[in-house]
This record gives sequence, C-alpha cells and structure tokens, in this order.
Amino acid sequence: MAAPNRGRRPAGAQGKPGRTLVLILIAMVALTGGMFATGDTTPRLGIDLAGGTTITLKAKAEPGKESAVNETNMNTAVGIIERRVNGLGVSEAEVQTQGREHIIVNIPKGTDSEQAREQVGTTAQLFFRPVLTVAAGGTSPEPAPSASKESATDGKKDDKAEKADKDAKSEESASASASPTAQGRAVTDALKAPAADPTASASGSPKSSESPKAEGSPAPNASGDAEMSALEKQFTALNCQDEKARAALGDSTRPEKTAIACGKNSAGQWEKYILGPAEVDGKDVDDAKGQLDQQRGMWIVTMDFTSSGAKKFQKITSKLSQQQSPQNQFAIVLDGEVMSAPQVNQTLSANAEISGDFNQDSAQNLGNMLSYGALPLTFSEESVTTVSAALGGEQLLAGLIAGAIGLVLVVIYLVVYYRGLAMIAILSLLVSAALTYSLMALLGPAIGFALNLPAVCGAIVAIGITADSFIVYFERVRDEIREGRTLRPAVERAWPRARRTILVSDFVSFLAAAVLFVVTVGKVQGFAFTLGLTTLLDVVVVFFFTKPLMTLAARTKFFSSGRPWSGLDPKRLGAKPPLRRSRRTTVVPTDPKEA
Repeated sequence: MAAPNRGRRPAGAQGKPGRTLVLILIAMVALTGGMFATGDTTPRLGIDLAGGTTITLKAKAEPGKESAVNETNMNTAVGIIERRVNGLGVSEAEVQTQGREHIIVNIPKGTDSEQAREQVGTTAQLFFRPVLTVAAGGTSPEPAPSASKESATDGKKDDKAEKADKDAKSEESASASASPTAQGRAVTDALKAPAADPTASASGSPKSSESPKAEGSPAPNASGDAEMSALEKQFTALNCQDEKARAALGDSTRPEKTAIACGKNSAGQWEKYILGPAEVDGKDVDDAKGQLDQQRGMWIVTMDFTSSGAKKFQKITSKLSQQQSPQNQFAIVLDGEVMSAPQVNQTLSANAEISGDFNQDSAQNLGNMLSYGALPLTFSEESVTTVSAALGGEQLLAGLIAGAIGLVLVVIYLVVYYRGLAMIAILSLLVSAALTYSLMALLGPAIGFALNLPAVCGAIVAIGITADSFIVYFERVRDEIREGRTLRPAVERAWPRARRTILVSDFVSFLAAAVLFVVTVGKVQGFAFTLGLTTLLDVVVVFFFTKPLMTLAARTKFFSSGRPWSGLDPKRLGAKPPLRRSRRTTVVPTDPKEA
C-alpha cells in the first residue's frame, strides 16, 4: 500500500495568507509613495470637469493617397498643432492621437476657443524665404550671432561642392548689431537692398522685356518709407525670447510680404530674421527625410522637389549663391517660425540636402516638417465641446455624489445581508479604491490620462463589479456550510469554484471595455479605460486581499463559531448535520431448521 502524500494541501488551501497581505500592502505603499514623490497627489481632470475646450479632428487623405494617414504623418501633425496652440500662450494644452485617424486637442480654461479652433483647424503653412538680415533674438545689446552652420547643397556632391560645404561651416556671419541703433541701420540697409526676383536668371540680369531704371529715378514713396520705418522699429524692439511677442507677429508672416520671424539656431538660442517674400511653398516639396550619410558619418536632410518646385528652387538658389552671408541663406519657415536657415553656395534644383550640426532627432524632425508641406492630409472638425469652469465643477460634484450614493447602498446591502462578512467586503473596497486612486494620479503625467465624467461613471460601475466578486465568494462559502462543513474547510473548498466564476465574469467585463476603447473616440474612451483598469484591479484585490483575509477570518473565534452576527450562522443558513452511513447487521440462524 502506497504511503499517503503528507505534503499535499487540499485544493484551494492557502498556507500563509499573511505573506500575501503583506505583499499587497507593500504595493499600496509603493504606489502612494510614488504619487507623493512625483507631486501628483490628485488625478488630472478632463476638460469636462476642469473646464475648457475639446476639439476632435479627423484626418482625411487626398483621393488615391489613403496610405498618407499613417503613424508618422499623424505624429508630425500633432507636433505642428501643439506648437500652434502653445503659440497662443497655452501651457497646459494636450494634443494627442486617438486611434488611427483622429487627433484630440484639449485646451484648458482661460483660452480663446475661437482662436484655438482657427489655429488647429487649418493646414500648416510651410515656406522657403530668402534671408535679408539676422540678429540675436533679444532687445538688449548682444553679440552678433554666428553664421548658420547648416548649408544646402546638391544631392549629388562633387569635390567642389564638398569644399563649398566645408567653407560654409567655417565661415562667420557678417557682423550684426551690437546695439539697437546698429541693428536699425542693418535693417534699413537690408530693406533698401534690391529684393530677389524669382524670375531673374542665374546671372541676375533683368528680363529682356524690362528696361533698366534710368539714373535719377524717383525715391520710394512716403507710404513705402513709413512701412520700412515701422518694420525697422518692430525688428529692433522684437524679443524672440518672449512667447507672446513671437505669437504677436501674426500677419507679418504673410507669404507675399517681407516678414519678421523668430527661430532657434543650432545652439538653441533665439534669433530674429527679416525675410523676403516667399519663393517656394510646402506644396513644392515632393519628399524630405533625415538620414545618415554613411560616407561622411553625419546626419543630413534630403529634399526632393516637384517639377514646378524644382524650377522655383533653382532660380532662387542661383541668386542666393551669389550673395554674401547672411543674404545667401534661405529660411525654412513653418507657421511663421524659422525651423532652419541653411546657406546656399551653389545653384540647386530638384534634389538638395541640408547638412550641419544635426543629430538623429533634429534631422528627422526637420525632415518630417518639410514633408508635412507635401502631405496629402487635411483635417476636419468632428466635434467641439466647450465647458465652463463652473459647469465642470458642478459635474464633478454630481459625479462624486453619485459615487458616494452607490457606495453607501452597496455597504448597506452587505451589512444587512452578510453582517460580519460585510467588514471583509468593505476593507476590500477600500483597498480597491486606494489602488484605483493612486494609479489614476500616476497615469496622468505618465500617459496623459485625464479623469473625465465618463471615467467617473466607469469608476462607479466598478463598485458593483467589485462587490459582485465578493458576493460570489461569500455565497460559495455559505453553500459549503449548508452541506455541513465547518468554516475553515468551507473557505478553502469554496475558493476554486468561486475563483473560476470571478475570472470568467471579469474577463467578460474587461473584453467589453477593451472593445469599447478600440472602437470609440473621445470621452467614451475614458469610460472604457476606467472600466478596464478597475476590472483588472478587482482580480488583484480578490486574489491578494479578500481571499487571504477570509482565510485569516476563518481562524478567529467570532467567525468559526458561527455566531449570528458573523453572517455564517449554520442555523440561519439552514445547514444540516452531515449524513453518516449506518452499518447493516445480518442475523445468521444457528438451527438448520430455521434456515
């Protein structure tokens, strides 16, 4: 006869429940500590609770170019929209993709919603402009900025072009102003210089149909002088380090006019520019990308132009290559901001590359920005929701009141029906609430999660889901007691059956939340995310808190003795004594006759 396996525990038995409780308590302390360490002790509120404007944009591709709606292009659009919104002076705006073809823009209270809609709803404006003059970005006397270390060359380089590229990197910029007065003189000289004629030939001679101006031609009219004077004063006073000053440039960036713009150089310092009228726009760019030049071991940005764009680019670079710095630079201007201002040392056409102090990120970012001008993407507004701060506060209060009412009703039901077992359920609900709160607070800065009104509804629904798991387990334990078992074996035998039911129920809830999160857009995703998160936490709490706590409770006299207020009184549950099999006795007759 085989010896019994003494080390084997019954199914569902838990030898050391205290260790499991310590584990979940450590997790709670760690999450709470992380919450206080990051300084985010409260969940971030969505626009519908904190007040503000939410704009949902849907990307649309041109016919035949449906593949343009992809992750790279959408992320580029997000970056451009974010810069636009931040240009309004909004520091807490959120711009993020949602799904494959939607962008959600959340603009907090205190921002002009109409101006914000105008900024995010229009296509990005990308232009190539000749540089007339450049100076340090502040208004106080500063040393002149060095020449751009970036240079534009033909995609196919020969030895001469290589030399020109190296010369461009070492060349210093023409001396700019060291004082506002000197800056003003530089501006005046730049404005009086003849503007680049896009129709001029490579040699710079005028068209045959145009006759040169005779000597003694009239001076510029009064309105032109006034405009030059105003532009000079604006440029001298401009402080590009001031975000509001950059945003106030506004109409000065119109493509057909001389413009003032700001941009950062390779050292990350602001510079201010006077730019000539736009010669090439973003639609003339066929493709652009940042890539590593294996031969030279440096990151570059390559540009391919359309047939019409190549002709425009050839004409303007032919003229710029004959100028001195900084007037041999062309500025790449995106939404009024100079993204790059490379020097031109040779005539360029359909293919060009920009080289300089690029790393992988800066090269790829500039390539994406250049490509955006050629992206066959437009955005349409699907929905715009504006909520005042007062209304948001009222909705938050209403949501909290609804949650409190739901929690009180659940607690009353548990106390009336389960009595002492209600304490285990209430403690489990408190642990679940603490985990949910700390995770929501941490997920705000981590992934941009914001608690909106549908998310509050998801949290309220989760109270019922969590309580349902406790009820399933308690009823299984009661069923075992009704069959005549004592509490400790009943707790362990009920667990495997209850565990299967709880897992199936939570799996269905989580699956529904996941599907809802994938197929919906906007605020409904907040409900789905919260429902999925709390469903997962329900599994964690039941397995690592409720079950171990129930095992420890079964060892106490209050519960194991089956007192009336324990909720496990055998008499109240209608338990019957265990059935015992009685032995049958057979009488064997001793007298053969009786047989």
